[in-house]
Amino acid sequence: MTRTIEKTVYTFNELSDSAKEVARQWYREGDSDSDVSGTYEDAATIAALMGLDLNQRPVKLMNGSTRYDPAIYYSGFSSQGDGACFESRYEYKKGGLKAVKGYAPKDLELHRIARELQEVQARNFYKLTATTKHRGHYYHALCMDIDVCRDGDNASDSAEESVKEALRDFANWIYSQLESEYEWRNADAQVDESILANEYEFYESGKRYC
Repeated sequence: MTRTIEKTVYTFNELSDSAKEVARQWYREGDSDSDVSGTYEDAATIAALMGLDLNQRPVKLMNGSTRYDPAIYYSGFSSQGDGACFESRYEYKKGGLKAVKGYAPKDLELHRIARELQEVQARNFYKLTATTKHRGHYYHALCMDIDVCRDGDNASDSAEESVKEALRDFANWIYSQLESEYEWRNADAQVDESILANEYEFYESGKRYC
């Protein structure tokens, strides 16, 4: 014997305030792995201006194809040890500080990082290079092995430390951009707009109607 059960469904705007919060939480959980390629591309552009050539890593897509993203890794955003790191090769880039200021005129932290790299290069006749590799199971600035050389030989301790500090500061800058993007994307106004745009429907409690 079959029977028909009728249930009322609601648009997001028809929900009570408490039900809307249930709906928002459902959306946020499903959006936790939202695409961050725009932030990656921006970081890669700035990195190149400073002389950093970010490695590329393959990303398998659901349709079976592969895309290549900058080798940036992160975890976040509410646990101790969260952060970002990257893999790259670094060498001096003439005009890097000026280029960074032109690209991001209001970002004083980026200006500081680019200036520090320029100054340590000047003290070492622009012969410093560095490679960064991720190590371990966590993703933050201290999870980067950074090998600094001067013209193929070991760099001085002070030069090595200055380059390492600047590159780790850049990793922390990348993380701050990812965190800002996460907070913006998960703000009530943005979540509400996305739910409405997708015309999702819900039960009275706020649970998604499938």
